[in-house]
Amino acid sequence: MRIRSSFTQSLVLFITLLIASQVYSYYAVFNYALLPSLQQFNKILSYEINLMLDNSDGLENGLVMDAPLRRQILEQLGVTIHAKESDLANEFRHAISIDLMSEEMTQTLGTQADVRMAQGEESYVLWMSLESLPDSLIRIPLSELQEEDFAPLFRNSLVMALLIIAGGWLFIRLQNRPLLALERAAKGVGRGEIPPPLAEKGTSEIRSVTRAFNQMSKGIQALEEDRALLMAGISHDLRTPLTRIRLATEMMSPEDSYLAEGIISDTEECNEIISQFMDYLKPVNRESFIEVDLNDISQDLANSEGNRHHIEIETALNTLKPAFGSPIAMKRAVSNLVVNAVRYGNGWVMISTGMTADNKLCWVCIEDNGPGIPKDQVAKLFEPFTRGDTARGSEGTGLGLAIVKRIISQHNGSVVVNNRSEGGLKVQLSFPTR
Repeated sequence: MRIRSSFTQSLVLFITLLIASQVYSYYAVFNYALLPSLQQFNKILSYEINLMLDNSDGLENGLVMDAPLRRQILEQLGVTIHAKESDLANEFRHAISIDLMSEEMTQTLGTQADVRMAQGEESYVLWMSLESLPDSLIRIPLSELQEEDFAPLFRNSLVMALLIIAGGWLFIRLQNRPLLALERAAKGVGRGEIPPPLAEKGTSEIRSVTRAFNQMSKGIQALEEDRALLMAGISHDLRTPLTRIRLATEMMSPEDSYLAEGIISDTEECNEIISQFMDYLKPVNRESFIEVDLNDISQDLANSEGNRHHIEIETALNTLKPAFGSPIAMKRAVSNLVVNAVRYGNGWVMISTGMTADNKLCWVCIEDNGPGIPKDQVAKLFEPFTRGDTARGSEGTGLGLAIVKRIISQHNGSVVVNNRSEGGLKVQLSFPTR
């Protein structure tokens, strides 16, 4: 599985380098410290055993234990000699063979040697089997080499490795903390929010990115304010003369009524276009979000749009958890889809609601029996000023579905468009619950 998180990648790299460093340290200690010491020890031991064997010349099997010189050497070394058939010799058969010492001992003594190591009751023990002593085994206790001597080494190495990993984890976490704050702020900007300026922390590169983000956020905020001011001015300045035109038109003489109707229709269309532009550019205020019942919205729209266009809109409303958002914006999104369905649905429209399996999203689905949308145009359906294929007509400004998409994005919801197998279009809007 590919690791994409910067934090995880840095931590894995850090642990890998630590393990490689530890392996190399053990390799270096063994080859440049332990191995020379072991070779020196093996050399001294072989000279002592060689001396012991030389002093036994002329004696039966070289094993006479009461010779003063041999007894003195054996006592100083702690060496004992045992028959291969003795009970203690079982320890030799279960011991671990040491090839390096066996080879060097063979070369030094001039006779085949088999050196093995075992864990005795009090310390480690070396066992030696020499070809020149076929019926005997030499036992050498390593009294200065205790098993407890290795425990602190491994324990301290493990503790140090854990401390290094914990320190690396803390260091990487502190380094990535400004990036996490930057990520959250960037997601907020993507949702239409303007976060407060971020504190410039971390490395110089992260500080530079944070500084650039703050400048970008400030620029976006200025653009939003300018856009809101511009749209408010346009709305006011355009609607005022339109209102005067309508008033003047209504005062026209009855002989000019055919002209008055056309002018009134045009002014209403202009007002509708202005309203759609304002709805599309309107920012979202998440602090005003409340619980919204999609069933109430769906039933109200089915009744109002059905009566207005003199058709019966079918409903299939299920029990829902409340959605969380702006009731006006959510109703506008569903209303735009219902109006489109009524316009192109060939007299049949159905509104249904439901919940996802995890109960985190509630949805409303609008279906019609119209000509549908070509598959290659579905992706462009929610773009501004797009009115779809001629099969869906050419009425409107092309902002209705773009407004739906914008409202869905502001609510962190989703929209899915499919052509029905029976013919027509099916659009499903999903809104998160609290």
